[in-house]
Amino acid sequence: MCSETKTTCPYCGVGCGVIARVEDDGAVSVRGDPEHPANFGRLCSKGSALAETIGLEGRALYPQIFGERASWTAALDLVAEKFSEAIAQHGPDAVAFYVSGQLLTEDYYVANKLMKGFIGSANIDTNSRLCMASSVAGHRRAFGTDMVPGTYEDLELADLVVLVGSNMAWCHPVLYQRLAAAKAKRPGLKVVVIDPRRTATSDIADLHLSIRSDGDVALFNGLLGHLARAGAVDENYVGAHTQGFAQALSAADLSMADLIEATGLPALQIRQFMDLFGRTQKVVTCYSQGVNQSAVGSDKVNAIINCHLATGRIGRPGMGPFSLTGQPNAMGGREVGGLANMLAAHMAIENPEHRDRVQRFWRAPKMAQQAGLKAVDMFEAVADGRIKALWIMSTNPVVSMPDADRVKAAIAACPFVVVSDIEQNTDTTRLAHVLLPATGWGEKSGTVTNSERRISRQRPFLPSPGEARPDWWQMTEVAQRMGFVEAFAYESPADIFAEHAALSTFENHGERDFDIGAYAGIDGTAYEALLPFQWPQPPGQPRMDSRFFKDGHFYHGDGRGRFVATPVNLSERKGGQFAMTLNTGRVRDHWHTMTRTGKSARLSAHIGEPFCEIHPLDAHALRVDDADLVEICAEGGARVIVRALLSERQSRGCVFVPMHWTDETASLSRINALVPPLTDPVSGQPALKQGAVSVAHYAPGVYAFAVSRHKPEGLAADYWALAKAEGGFRVELAFDQPVEDWEAWARRSFAIGPDAALTGYSDRHGGRTRLAFFAGDQLICALFVAPSPVAVSRSWIVSQLAAPQPDPMTRHALIAGRPGAGRPDPGALVCSCFNIGVNEIGGAVMSGCRSVEAIGKALSAGTNCGSCRPEIRRIVDSFEVLAAE
Repeated sequence: MCSETKTTCPYCGVGCGVIARVEDDGAVSVRGDPEHPANFGRLCSKGSALAETIGLEGRALYPQIFGERASWTAALDLVAEKFSEAIAQHGPDAVAFYVSGQLLTEDYYVANKLMKGFIGSANIDTNSRLCMASSVAGHRRAFGTDMVPGTYEDLELADLVVLVGSNMAWCHPVLYQRLAAAKAKRPGLKVVVIDPRRTATSDIADLHLSIRSDGDVALFNGLLGHLARAGAVDENYVGAHTQGFAQALSAADLSMADLIEATGLPALQIRQFMDLFGRTQKVVTCYSQGVNQSAVGSDKVNAIINCHLATGRIGRPGMGPFSLTGQPNAMGGREVGGLANMLAAHMAIENPEHRDRVQRFWRAPKMAQQAGLKAVDMFEAVADGRIKALWIMSTNPVVSMPDADRVKAAIAACPFVVVSDIEQNTDTTRLAHVLLPATGWGEKSGTVTNSERRISRQRPFLPSPGEARPDWWQMTEVAQRMGFVEAFAYESPADIFAEHAALSTFENHGERDFDIGAYAGIDGTAYEALLPFQWPQPPGQPRMDSRFFKDGHFYHGDGRGRFVATPVNLSERKGGQFAMTLNTGRVRDHWHTMTRTGKSARLSAHIGEPFCEIHPLDAHALRVDDADLVEICAEGGARVIVRALLSERQSRGCVFVPMHWTDETASLSRINALVPPLTDPVSGQPALKQGAVSVAHYAPGVYAFAVSRHKPEGLAADYWALAKAEGGFRVELAFDQPVEDWEAWARRSFAIGPDAALTGYSDRHGGRTRLAFFAGDQLICALFVAPSPVAVSRSWIVSQLAAPQPDPMTRHALIAGRPGAGRPDPGALVCSCFNIGVNEIGGAVMSGCRSVEAIGKALSAGTNCGSCRPEIRRIVDSFEVLAAE
């Protein structure tokens, strides 16, 4: 019998409901849950491809000690022994946990309880420090608690939505589609996008402000001053419910000349934005990593909140500041105190009453008395030897942390490193003394919380593979071995969730926002049936209004909200050799370090290698053409080599490089190795979007492109980038010097046996070689070599891995790099959901489809998640221009 399971997507913070279907033969498919209030059935390209990422290839399936297979008993005994030994010899602050927004809330709860209440240190931090810590700091400064006051519905009810540092179309696609649908239904709804790049999100913008990097504080300070001058301040709300307005307004005293200098925007655009915000009552301001990942990220958050407090536009339908969370359970981690400077249940570690309360509830022997080390400081402590034992869970800091090479060296030198992960080989697992195999999405059970405070279940629909075990179980076993048996006697995630809920309501009489006490007595049956719900849900007091602060009640001791003065530093921009500003971030179809999305050929087809988006005029000055390779260097000497993508959507003086590629997927592309460990002084969040770099043309002697049925190992090339493809792999290559024997190189690199048939040609004078290897009528490898970037139809060549090659004509077309006459070439992938290429869309345009909607009806492209719709619109527009010419 086939079965269906309702669960939650493991990607971004939207928290979409997913229905996973398992057929009798074990085949898995997914679709959106039409009843889930986050997505109402929609899924993005990544969510739609989830079933393609759950295979066991590359999985960690058994515990390992120093690279050798071990039993769970031996591995857990060693972890407990080494952590206990470090604590006994050097104190509790000699150990640390570095955890992840990929963990479920129950995992997070056990980790936080073990470290803060029983080990007695607050040295537990999370990769959420890299994405949302400045929002947490801004919320706590303004509201007295880490609270997102609004709901997703507010985006659809607003008359103005301001998107700051958020490429919502690619990073939160389902929310983007809800906003786009609302705008189509209500043309009066205006959208302003504030971003140095003209991203795909700008497709629906009425106004795009290409702001200078870190100019946001000045812009919103200027807006606060404008609101005061224009009489848009709600003086009753400000006077009755807030404090600090005068000081914030004084710090916001900027002239138009100051604003132009700080933001890089023309006066006309600044006035347009301020006038629109000032005269529109129902305003939602959404912000994400472009705000948070900054050395002034906390001030950016508070500058935005200041404008909403001043106008009283908060906590009412269609109004308020809205932090868009990056990870699927960063919010759940914050609820249980998964950051080094927080306690469980939104209590404050610096508050002695809160520490005492949590200690009494847990019956903890030695409660942490102060904040622990935040992520950047934690790895600095690993580097200088203060931390002797480190447990890394479900994250890849060797790639994702700033100053990544130093982080790698620090972990490599740490006396004892434990890594819990689903993957056998990552840049971080390679450094583990003990590797513990964890269960992944589809296998684990627990809860996650999305950006609008909605708690949903992740449910298992697959058996745990090999000897993999849940993260909470691993930590519970270690805790018991360290002597804390009674406090960690959990038998299921339901037990942990019930305790988490009970702590949230313990001695809570409304002075704390986070309260899910209604679920404190939940049992396994009720937990299994748990429906998505928004907190708070106090016991016996169902909350009807899902928004906060309309009534002016905040969570500071006096019940008032706080304006926070955010002064602007009008310093000169850096020049010299490292004059380009590096902006890092995500692409549409990949996630974090690609340990999941990299398994999907469909998701890897849209963008197959790391790239540098650069303005054409900057590229021209550097003598860089589209598809050339470029070398990007930081002041400390770190470097990467990536493909150049020329785009007028990029601001001059800036480059954008995605953060997904690792040493597993490319030769030299860990971009965060170039990012200095500069952090926000309040939140500790690193500035991942404002690196100073140089960019130069990298001119290899030879370029190459290859497809192979077998994954290449140990590629001897000066540049390579590997991606999963249908039926095998694709790889981009470059060499400083030509290879003497390309056939021998290909056979060695792609594990081609001596019996494989070969066809092709080699032009030594022109520097061009094309080789194809066959086993029977099946292509097993094709290699294309040229003195310039290889010009072949990559999508068509990749498709030939799964197609028979029975006759000479077909094989000749393959060597030519393009299909013969009358054969379709879909072109570069545009729509991942339906595998539609650029040539197919262009053909539909030439056949009469003149809009995105018409393309959707003809090809289905853009009709599922919609994140490709901006790209489709650009293709339609470009073909129309060609037709007109």
